[in-house]
Amino acid sequence: MRNPWLLAAAVLDGVAALLHLGCIVGGPSWYRFFGAGERMVRLAARAPLQPALITLVIAGVLGVWGLAALSGSGVIDRLPLARWIVLGAALIYLGRGLAFPWLLRVMPDRSFTFLAVSSAIVLVFAIVHAIGLWRGWAEMA
Repeated sequence: MRNPWLLAAAVLDGVAALLHLGCIVGGPSWYRFFGAGERMVRLAARAPLQPALITLVIAGVLGVWGLAALSGSGVIDRLPLARWIVLGAALIYLGRGLAFPWLLRVMPDRSFTFLAVSSAIVLVFAIVHAIGLWRGWAEMA
């Protein structure tokens, strides 16, 4: 293993993907617990297919990010565009984390605590991805 930071990034992405899949299986109570918002919770209770598809797409994206990070870590064979995918993941995580003040205004149905904690978590994800990418950029070419 050449890049433990990207291995850590892959694990974070994988856990996030599994938690999203857990929401599909767990239903409305899981969506509520993980802060999806009351609109999504009500939709999951009424018509579970639409929130399940949305959540499945998110889990799929997180899974692709995890595979790209695994590739960059040297655990699996090099995947095409892996460094660009990891860069995109890092930037999206960073953007989501830094959006905290804006989210407070546009998501009044979410608690301050949820938005603060989730923003801090994704900032950690962004940092881990960025350090891994910085340390492995040349090897991922």
